[in-house]
Amino acid sequence: MGNPVVLAEQGLPDVLLGAIRSGCRLGLPSVLARLRAERKVPSARECSRHYGSVVDKDLLDGPASAFGLATYSGETLLDVWYPDPTLGSTPIDIPGLDAGAVHDELRGVTVRGIRTEISDLSLPPVDGADAYLRLHLLSHRLVTPRSINMDGIFGKLELVAWTNLGPIPVERVSEVRLRTRARGNQLTIFGLDRFPRMVDYVAPGDVRIADADRVRLGAHLAPGTVVMHEGFVNFNSGTLGTSMVEGRISAGVIVGAGSDIGGGASIMGTLSGGGKEMISVGSECLIGANAGIGVSLGDHCVVEAGLYVTAGSKVLLPDGEVVKASALSGAHDLLFRRNSVTGGIEAVKRTGSWGGLNAALH
Repeated sequence: MGNPVVLAEQGLPDVLLGAIRSGCRLGLPSVLARLRAERKVPSARECSRHYGSVVDKDLLDGPASAFGLATYSGETLLDVWYPDPTLGSTPIDIPGLDAGAVHDELRGVTVRGIRTEISDLSLPPVDGADAYLRLHLLSHRLVTPRSINMDGIFGKLELVAWTNLGPIPVERVSEVRLRTRARGNQLTIFGLDRFPRMVDYVAPGDVRIADADRVRLGAHLAPGTVVMHEGFVNFNSGTLGTSMVEGRISAGVIVGAGSDIGGGASIMGTLSGGGKEMISVGSECLIGANAGIGVSLGDHCVVEAGLYVTAGSKVLLPDGEVVKASALSGAHDLLFRRNSVTGGIEAVKRTGSWGGLNAALH
């Protein structure tokens, strides 16, 4: 099998890929366990932010701050808009911001100026204003997904009716609709949710979003990203470079530059369903139409259209060995395909190119 220390320096996914290429079976579990204990082989929790299958080991622990406008129903915080947040303890002044502090009789809410400071982004959000600042930091691309603590954020955000007039309490929708109709206007509700649409708060440059409803505040879209009508990007997830998104990027998922998430494709998240590992997609990957993954992909990987690879999927290797897909998580240059005769999933070394992104679309 070779020198275990040399193999350790390659990283565990690359060792597995080497076994695929050479037709060897990966053995010596006691040696690998010893090397991992000596930190010569990275454990799952130490994998790269971009290609590992887990949460970053080290979170940013610095401060953040911003001036904003907060919407209140009584003393209940409905939302906060921070026009120019910063990673620092001194917020950036926003000329004219106070003009937005008003009482809105139509919605029955009050908008107030607010100053929010977070002393340590590695600690969980303490309240709604704190939570909204973290979501803004992500969508302003000041931090990347999984680099700040978002634990418990659902419990800090109110369930809100997001409307063409702005946020209103869900229990007051009927009375606001009546007042709106009495003035000859129409109340349109975009959703009943804890998270608003990103573009109503942050409109990042150099991106295309075909349907604003499909991108939540807290999504991170790198310059050159295109999110088509069937694409979806959740909070604390997104892209790290030019990408095409026609499928679902779940919370906590990171997609590398040059990758294409095909129409109807899905990348598993951790908000429900029992999943524990956050998924990463490397650079220049293709996840085909209606395909899906529950494992991470390294660089230059392809998942054929219609194939869903979960962590527990049994995958046939070229040497005839069958492993769980989780054993290949994060490996580079793999093609996952389904054998059209047997129906089984196979992983083989990729050759050639899938064509890459269409530069004219970005």
